[in-house]
Amino acid sequence: MLTRVLEQAACGLFFFVVCAGIASAGTIGVSPVRVTLSDSQKIGSLSVRNDGAEPVTMQMEVLSWSQREGNAVFAATRELLANPPIFTIPAGSSQLVRVGLRRAPDAQRELTYRVILQELPPPPNPDLTGARMTLRISLPVFVSPEIEAKPVLLWQAVRTSQGALKISLSNNGNGHIQIKNFKLSLLDSAQPWVTLQSSDYVLAGQSRDWIVLASPENPAPPPGVTLQLFAQTDAGDIEAEVIIAP
Repeated sequence: MLTRVLEQAACGLFFFVVCAGIASAGTIGVSPVRVTLSDSQKIGSLSVRNDGAEPVTMQMEVLSWSQREGNAVFAATRELLANPPIFTIPAGSSQLVRVGLRRAPDAQRELTYRVILQELPPPPNPDLTGARMTLRISLPVFVSPEIEAKPVLLWQAVRTSQGALKISLSNNGNGHIQIKNFKLSLLDSAQPWVTLQSSDYVLAGQSRDWIVLASPENPAPPPGVTLQLFAQTDAGDIEAEVIIAP
């Protein structure tokens, strides 16, 4: 078994699909944008569509997915299977891809993987000048445990030595959470102090930090102040009160 391990920040080399519905990058569309498997549903499917004017050849790769200190960690795995591994989609057509689980789900914790769709470059074109970019899409695969999977969230805030505000989220549950965006407001304030756009996953047992830069016009609140946090997530909207630690 290949033991290559890739470690990188979540917004690094891969194009990560984080929205709901259909993912579109150039002329390639993928639906759905995530796969959820379980003991009762060990096979899922993806539809990959080519809306371009030329055929496109894609290669599939499956990786285990974990996190370490806020970064994504990937490793080759045989626990998941994507079929067909290589396929060509004619212009205006689509390809159905099956994703299958080859092991039993974990009894207590959600398992997480990534399916990578890599466009293979076409034969060289002597008339082409410049570089040609190829598409690489990463889709999450979640495997539900035997018990209910749900995140348990702990938010914290602290001033940094540079005067910024560090917002930390620890997920102490057994299932992932995806933070799509959130805003922080002073208590009883009609206007948010800051709004952050996010698309970050925090897997079970992991944590994530966001640094909110302050300015003279918009300084970070002092320690002891309570902030009202509102976030949109893939588990629904959440609200929490966060006290800035001394």
